[in-house]
Amino acid sequence: MEQPAPELFRNLFEQHYPSVRRKLIALVRDEAAAEDIAQEVFLKLYRNPPDQLEAVGAWLHRVLTRQAYDYIDKATRDRELARKSEQALMSEPQAARSNEQAVMDQEEREEVQRLLEELPDRDRKLLLLRYSGYSYAEIADKLSVQQPQVGTLLKRAGDRFKRKAIQAEGIMTRD
Repeated sequence: MEQPAPELFRNLFEQHYPSVRRKLIALVRDEAAAEDIAQEVFLKLYRNPPDQLEAVGAWLHRVLTRQAYDYIDKATRDRELARKSEQALMSEPQAARSNEQAVMDQEEREEVQRLLEELPDRDRKLLLLRYSGYSYAEIADKLSVQQPQVGTLLKRAGDRFKRKAIQAEGIMTRD
């Protein structure tokens, strides 16, 4: 007799969670993050189990490794961004920005927002997610696309945004 899905999942969880957690702690070197990632791994298992349950150990290892590398990549990007921000603050004089610069910055932000609104919904979401620091895996998950497609989709969205910006610049210079 086959076990019901929740009971089967509970058994798989109890059997594999300790080793998944241990491997993640070794990879990310942060116990809290490892536990969060382990939850994501088992959520993926629950939502989309492998076809062959006898291979669940290998499937879990592959998924946990990908999730850990995505976490490490994002943490590295965050640290680099923080370092660059700190360097920029240290190298700039602490003089207050002029009102003219503040107005120009606001106009630029509004123009970028206007250009983003002209893009198709998926392109706008792709660009906003990527420049908000999301990994390709996170973007793929949020937009329900295959992870290998994310790079191509981002390139196309970026090209469309550039074309819109060039068109807008051409219109502005003619006025």
